[in-house]
Amino acid sequence: MKATVYNGNGSFSVIDKTTEDPAPDEVRIKVAYTGVCGTDVHIYHGMMDKRVAIPQTIGHEMSGTIDGVGENVNDYSIGEKVVVRPLDDRLVKASDKGYNHICAGLKFIGIDSPGSMQQYWNVPAFVLHKLKPETDLKLAALIEPLSVAVHDVKMSGLVPGETAVVLGGGPIGLLVALVAKNAGANVIISEVNETRIKKAAEFGLQAVNPTKTDIVELVREQTEGRLADVVFEVAGVQPALDIMTDLAGIRGRIVMVAIHGEKKPVDLFKFFWKELKLIGARVYEKEDYEKAIALITANELPFEKMITDVQPLSNIQQVFESIDKNPSGLKVLMDCQL
Repeated sequence: MKATVYNGNGSFSVIDKTTEDPAPDEVRIKVAYTGVCGTDVHIYHGMMDKRVAIPQTIGHEMSGTIDGVGENVNDYSIGEKVVVRPLDDRLVKASDKGYNHICAGLKFIGIDSPGSMQQYWNVPAFVLHKLKPETDLKLAALIEPLSVAVHDVKMSGLVPGETAVVLGGGPIGLLVALVAKNAGANVIISEVNETRIKKAAEFGLQAVNPTKTDIVELVREQTEGRLADVVFEVAGVQPALDIMTDLAGIRGRIVMVAIHGEKKPVDLFKFFWKELKLIGARVYEKEDYEKAIALITANELPFEKMITDVQPLSNIQQVFESIDKNPSGLKVLMDCQL
């Protein structure tokens, strides 16, 4: 079979390797599609070399069908469509309070262990989620990032009729906006990239460039002065941190979706003055995956527009190089059987 390997220094290679039988409690998946996410790009840039065991097969946004079943696996059959929720929580402790998805000993499959950018992939059966026979496997590769958005909206406590501002109109920001709008919110996206603003409009979403429009005044006008009930910080840049407390109204909730690897200045006075709440939201839980699967299977939202390119797995080096050259792109998938 064909597999891809990250070798460090921005280099990938495609290798031939033996297809292995699944071990007890494992299944072998014939991988259909794998999406490239921001974490994969960080790996490509060498930002996670201390964590990734080079050489390593990466990737975790995937879909596929079961190709083999190991001993003790009774709930899955060959040919069933599945996705992987790539959280290995087998080191969970009582001190994690039952929040397995963020347990101290969590291992992220596709980063801390081999991932899905290969034709066949052996994984523990407990990370699987079944798909309906009618679920489109190409769209199903969006289930992992969609689950992030579902979790973010759930953590926000958003209710119908509220106003949500999404700071950042990249793939996760757009998915958060779609899920929030689907939940009944009035949604405004703040994004500086004009191509992504146009893409948001294609999704039926309102998006503005904060360097050209006073977004605080815009939100104030659209809410009769109440400002936003929820602000999702997805951009991960200082200007977003600066404006999030201005956008939130009294007792507003700010959901921290972006990963800030370094300490950043935040206007804490506004938290005191407006009784704001800051909510961290990391990855997803089982029910978030099931909600995302239901949304993808129903296919009533413009998920197809999220996919801007599909490339054969054998083109992996070119895929990562082209992503660097096209910051306006959304989701690139790799066909893992080509």
